[in-house]
Amino acid sequence: MAARLTIETELVRRLVDRQFPDWADQPVRPVERNGWDNSTFRLGTDKKVRLPTAAPYVPQVEKEWRFLPRLAPHLPLPIPAPLALGRPAEGYPYPWSVYRWIEGEPTVFEQLADPIGFAVDLAQFLLALQRAPPEGPPAGVDNFHRGGALSFYDAETRRCLDQLAGEIDAAAAGRVWEAALAARWQRPPVWVHGDIAVGNLLLHEGRLSAVIDFGSSAIGDPACDLVIAWTFLRGESRAAFQAKLAEQAGFDHGIWARARGWALWKALLICCGHGSTLPTERPAREVIATVLQEHAASDRD
Repeated sequence: MAARLTIETELVRRLVDRQFPDWADQPVRPVERNGWDNSTFRLGTDKKVRLPTAAPYVPQVEKEWRFLPRLAPHLPLPIPAPLALGRPAEGYPYPWSVYRWIEGEPTVFEQLADPIGFAVDLAQFLLALQRAPPEGPPAGVDNFHRGGALSFYDAETRRCLDQLAGEIDAAAAGRVWEAALAARWQRPPVWVHGDIAVGNLLLHEGRLSAVIDFGSSAIGDPACDLVIAWTFLRGESRAAFQAKLAEQAGFDHGIWARARGWALWKALLICCGHGSTLPTERPAREVIATVLQEHAASDRD
């Protein structure tokens, strides 16, 4: 894994002052909850600065600058709007971006005004994203294969299954994984966000109000965007999410098999010590148990 930079407020202040002097009088401060791929800072009251923390995340800068303005008119919710591109300077080695600030609160299940409505709104956003003109970069190394073939993570997943044998039902989990690998997206590639997780979904008055961080976006198989069905949604809200998506052509048994594979892969990695869940997400072992139950039920249908 690439070494990550620690980015201080003083560095961001110097970068802004020298490259965008019109904003030199606007305060810079770190956000309360930062991400992994980028460090984010508030600039004044209506802007944010995002700086990649390592070289693998640099392609996200140009991608968002190029494609987010094209996607925005097709989507029912606000997404980040790039305002300026910064260049490497002041000892910072990468390009960086300034975006319009989007107001909103972090997504917490207990704060949802209507969990079913939230699930339907999110499904509608994903359907709109998939209908946007598929003029974008293909899934691959630059977006960690989100929207690509699950087989890229086959060896990693099998190592985790071996490591967790005796702690989880590894045989059942292996069947879920095999079913995911056997399914194929047979339709043309569509836009995927690549990281539909609670940290990238904002609420206003308990309703979904914006979707942020398109750094892992690409065109490909949308199954990777459905993992939130198990990592966050539950009960009737999960059923509503799945039912709304079922209205889209191509959302068949196979896409849910692959989505369960993505969810299983992520949860297995966390159980093996490679990552963590946010406090607002379901624990990884609960995700695994639910995925196994749903896979078994789908086999009986």
